[in-house]
Parts: sequence; C-alpha cells; structure tokens
Amino acid sequence: MDTVICEAPGKLALIEQPKPLRGEGEILLRIRRVGICGTDMHIFNGTQPYLSYPRVMGHELSGEVAEAAPGSDFQTGDVVYVMPYIACGHCHACQRGKTNCCMNIQVLGVHRDGGLTEFIAIPEAFAFKCDGISLDEAAMLEFLSIGHHAVRRSEVKPGDQALVVGVGPIGMAAALFAKIAGAEVTVVDGRQSRLDFCQNILKVDHAVPLSSTTRDELAAITNNNFFDTTFDATGAPKAMETGFGYVAHGGTYVFISVVAADITFNDPEFQKRETTLKSSRNATVEDFEGVLAAMKAGKVPSAALNTHRAKLRELPYTLPKWMEPSAGVIKAIVEC
Repeated sequence: MDTVICEAPGKLALIEQPKPLRGEGEILLRIRRVGICGTDMHIFNGTQPYLSYPRVMGHELSGEVAEAAPGSDFQTGDVVYVMPYIACGHCHACQRGKTNCCMNIQVLGVHRDGGLTEFIAIPEAFAFKCDGISLDEAAMLEFLSIGHHAVRRSEVKPGDQALVVGVGPIGMAAALFAKIAGAEVTVVDGRQSRLDFCQNILKVDHAVPLSSTTRDELAAITNNNFFDTTFDATGAPKAMETGFGYVAHGGTYVFISVVAADITFNDPEFQKRETTLKSSRNATVEDFEGVLAAMKAGKVPSAALNTHRAKLRELPYTLPKWMEPSAGVIKAIVEC
C-alpha cells in the first residue's frame, strides 16, 4: 500500500508498505480523507516537541471499515471518523474522564504512525460512525473538536467578550464555537486574509490586525475592560505572554497553543485580575459529538474551510507549497 512518511525534518517520501493486519480489539480502516494541520507542518519543520522520526503523519482521519471482528458494532463499508488520541483507559487522567490528557497517550501521527496511508489498524473504541456528513466533513471533525474543547474549557457564556489571538484553523475553530456559545468574538492575526475569512464566513464581531496599535484597538472594543475569555492559538511564546494583558479582571486565559518554551507573566498583574489560566489539550468524545451535531445543524461552514486538496501520492511535492503563507491554506484535505 502507498504511504507518505516524514523521514526527517523537511523530507517527505512516498513508500510502499505491507497492508497491516487487524489485531485483537482492532478494526482495519481504509483511509479515505486526511486533514493536514499545523501539527503536521510542525513535524515537517522539525518543531513538534513530542515526536521522533521517521513518522507517518496524519491524525485528522475519515474512512471506511475494511475489516472488523465477528460481533463488532462495525460492518465492512461503514463510514467512520477517528478520534486519534489513543488513551490507555486506566491511568489517573483516564479514570477521571480526561482521556485527552492520558498519562500514556499515543496520538496517531505523533507518538505512533498515523493515517497518511491507504490502510490503518486502530483500536475499535477510537472509531465512530458518522452517518449524515461527508467524508470531507468527517476528516474536519478533529481540528474543529480542539476548538470546541477549548471553548468548553473556558466556560464562556452568552454576552461575554471573547478574544482569539491567532486564527489559523484551530483559532478559527475556537472563534466559531465561541460565537455559537453566544460570545461577542474578536480575532487578532497578522494575515489580513484570515481576518477577512473570520468576518465574512465565521461572522465574528471584530477583526483586528496585528500591529503597534493592536492593544489600543482591543481596549476601544471593550471600553478598556478587555476580555472575559482570551484564547491563544498562535504557537508563539511572545504572543502567549502578551495575551495576559488582554484578559479582563476576573477573566480566563486559555492556551490552545503548545510550544517548546517557558512562558512567563507578571505576577502582580496576574493576581490583581484574579486571572484563571487554563491549558486545553486535544479533545474528548463529547467534543467530537458536539462538532458533529453542529455540522448536522448547518452551523459549520465546512465547504468554505476546505480550501485545498491533493491526492496521497502528490503530497511529498504539495505539502511544502501549502506551507507558504501565500498559499492561503485554511484546511487542506488529502484524498486516499
């Protein structure tokens, strides 16, 4: 079977591998769609902190069941999406229902080989039927679920002022679900095309370009109160530190980003605001179900989000082009 592997930073290759065998408790999937996200681009660049090479990337997956065990809830041909965070089910976090931060987590495409291939065997518990949406939409569930989880973690309420800094795909997902939750949403980014998309497609309330006057513009929007909830999705330490100053008194700051760096903040300012600081990692079954329901209700502009696509065999040549800012990629999908 065809497989695209990242052999080392900056080096993708199309290789032939044997078709995997289904193990006990697993189903064999024929991969049909793979979403490409920032994690994959960090892997290609050599800046993903949890990874060793070589690695088959790809964790935003949809496909069809090729083989399941007798008595399984799945049958050959079932269309499924994959929750790629393979949790152990017995550690402290899992026992508390926080499988997204399992102490022994194995994320497809990061800790173990992922879905940029024709077939993959995964534990049956991490595949879910997705009747009522397309294969393309099913492959978008994962990145949208990360934004959904961040918004759920934030406990944002109707009428709150919410800020999303960095509106790549994950930031867009956070902005979308904050808006669905009833917040007045402002976004900040250095790319005007992303700001335009957020205003025209996601219908955010305010879009502010990154500049020397950004703070003044945010102050004006909020009458100098700043934001009840601030989300950082930049993946940039300086931006993450700057964001502390955008949180209102009594507000919440959510890090969706993960960076291989120490983040510092001014403690007197943190204390006087009684800031709540939260991280948001991955997503849970509830988040995938929430996004699926929003898709079926027509609240997710799936077609507009999918800006680029390619065939699996084309990816070693196409991915470097997609990484150029001028390409304007929001969500790229690989067809297998």
